[in-house]
Amino acid sequence: PALFMENVTKGSIVSRANSIGSTSASSVPNTDDEDSDYHQESYKESYKDRRRRAHTQAEQKRRDAIKKGYDDLQAIVPTCEQQDFFIGFQKLSKAIVLQKTIDYIQFLHKEKKKQEEEVLILRKDVMALKIMKVNYEQIVKAHQDNPNEGKGHISDEMKFNVFQGIMDSLFQSFNASISVTSFQELSACVFSWIEEHCKPQTLRDIVIGVLHQLKSQLY
Repeated sequence: PALFMENVTKGSIVSRANSIGSTSASSVPNTDDEDSDYHQESYKESYKDRRRRAHTQAEQKRRDAIKKGYDDLQAIVPTCEQQDFFIGFQKLSKAIVLQKTIDYIQFLHKEKKKQEEEVLILRKDVMALKIMKVNYEQIVKAHQDNPNEGKGHISDEMKFNVFQGIMDSLFQSFNASISVTSFQELSACVFSWIEEHCKPQTLRDIVIGVLHQLKSQLY
């Protein structure tokens, strides 16, 4: 009986020890799981911070680029450097910079068109001078080839009649082609008329026609 009681007592003690051990084990927190959750949460917060920082940097770059663009416009456009009387020397707003830029571009377009028209007029002048040069060269060459031609006795009246016939023929085309609304339009029309009606072949045909007409009157 004593041995039986001893075994029972030992079994009871072991059972209580096991019960206490299991209870203690269940009451101890799982530190490995908590560390994993903490690191995961830290990673998430770090990723959000990086995204927020990248977005902030991109937005700042965009604002810097816009600011640089407006600063460049203000430096390029001459009217932006001239402060208005009411604005004084305050910094121009973006709206004013854009408006002044638009006005300056429109001004440049008008100047470009005006210069193109002046270039066109100058080209016509050059063309007319070239035609006159060719005509004079042909007259000089013809005189050099036949130095004795035209030395016959011709009255001044006959010379005037020839000149009048040539001028009358030219004036008809001149009067039909020339507009005198403005000096610029007159200049353009004159050179256009010279190019069309004062070609060497045209003048030659006019002179021949006048001479034939006077010849028929004389004979």
